[in-house]
Amino acid sequence: MNSANPVDNLATLIRCPSVTPAEGGALGALEAMLAPLGFRTERMTARDAGTPDVENLYARLGSAGPHLMFAGHTDVVPAGDEAAWTHPPFAAAVVDGKMYGRGAVDMKGGIACFLAAVARHVEKHGPPAGSISFLITGDEEGPSVNGTVKLLQWAAERGERWDACLVGEPTNPDQLGDMIKIGRRGSVSGTITVRGVQGHAAYPHLADNPVRGVLALADALMWPPFDAGTENFQPSNLEVTTIDVGNPATNVIPARATARFNIRFNDTWSAETVQAEIVRRLDEAAARERLRPGRAPVSYEIAWAERPSHVFLTRDEKLIASLSEAVRAVTGREPKLSTTGGTSDARFIKDYCPVVEFGLVGQTMHMVDERVALADLETLTQIYETFLERWFVDARS
Repeated sequence: MNSANPVDNLATLIRCPSVTPAEGGALGALEAMLAPLGFRTERMTARDAGTPDVENLYARLGSAGPHLMFAGHTDVVPAGDEAAWTHPPFAAAVVDGKMYGRGAVDMKGGIACFLAAVARHVEKHGPPAGSISFLITGDEEGPSVNGTVKLLQWAAERGERWDACLVGEPTNPDQLGDMIKIGRRGSVSGTITVRGVQGHAAYPHLADNPVRGVLALADALMWPPFDAGTENFQPSNLEVTTIDVGNPATNVIPARATARFNIRFNDTWSAETVQAEIVRRLDEAAARERLRPGRAPVSYEIAWAERPSHVFLTRDEKLIASLSEAVRAVTGREPKLSTTGGTSDARFIKDYCPVVEFGLVGQTMHMVDERVALADLETLTQIYETFLERWFVDARS
C-alpha cells in the first residue's frame, strides 16, 4: 500500500471497527503503514481500576532534535443505528467524491493525512532534519483515563522529549483553512445533592421539598455570567445538564434532589478559583428565602469530578506561524486562531510541549453518515507536508 495516498490510508483505518475502547485492528494497521517509512513503533496497554484496558501506540522516526509530535486517536464513537447509514459505517465507501465511515473526520482522516504527508516528505527529502513521532491513543472518545495522559507519562519516563505537537482534530467549521486551535478553555464538572424531608404535597409544612433548594442553587450557578470573556477566550459558561429527583409520583414531595453541571472557563479563572466561586454562589443562594420562606438555609453537598481540565493558551510563535503559513500557502485562506469548542487531548499534551490543533472540517463528526471529501484529504495532506518543511526550518532558526 502507498502510504503517501491519504485516501488509501483512511480507507484502511475506517475498515477497522475501533469503537472505543476496542483497538479493532486500527493500531496494527497504522503500525504496518509506519514501519516501511523507518518508524520504530511500540504498543502500550494502559490500565486503571474501574476502566477498560486501552491499547495505545507510540512511533518515532529519527533520534535527534528538533522533535515534532503528531497526536491523535483511532478510537471512534459508536455508529448508532447502522440501518440509518446510507453506506455501512465501517466500509469506507466512496460515493460522489466523498468517503463515508465512522471516524472519517474524527479523527482517522487527520491521521491518514499526516501519515501521507510524512511519507511524501521522506520520499522527497529523506529522513526529517530531526524527529517525528506519532502518539496515538484508543481512549479519546472514552473516559480519557488510559489514553494520551498515560501514554505521555510512559514515553516521558523513557526519555522522550518533544519541542512541539500538532493534534489532528477536525478544527475547521466550514472549510479547510478556517481555524487553528491555539488553546482551550478549562472544564470543571460537579454534582450538587440537596436532601429534604419526604412528605405529602398537600402538607408541605410537614416536609421539606429539596426541589425548591436545588432550583435556587442552580439559578445561582447560571446567573449572573461568570465573566465577559477575555482577549483570547470567549466568556465562561456554566450549564446545568440535569436535575433529578427520581420521583414518579405527583403528590409526593421527594426526599432528595441532585443537579449536575459543567463549566467551560476562560483564563480569568483557574480550576481552583472557579470552584471557589461556585461554592461562594451556592452558599449565598442557600441562605436566600425566596423559594423557601421561613426555612433554614438549604443543606447541600457538592461532589467534584475527579479531574478538571485546565485552561491553556499556546504562545509558541514559530509553531503557530509555521502552521498558519502552510495553511495560507495551500488554501489562500487566513486561518483564525481560536480557543473555542470543547476539550481535547491537547489539554494533557500542553504539560509537555507547545501544542496546536488543525484537521479536517468537523461538520459530520459523530453523526450518521460521517463523511469527508476526498479533495479535502488531499488538501490537508498538502498543508501538513508544507507545515513539516517549514517547521523543521523554523524550529532550528
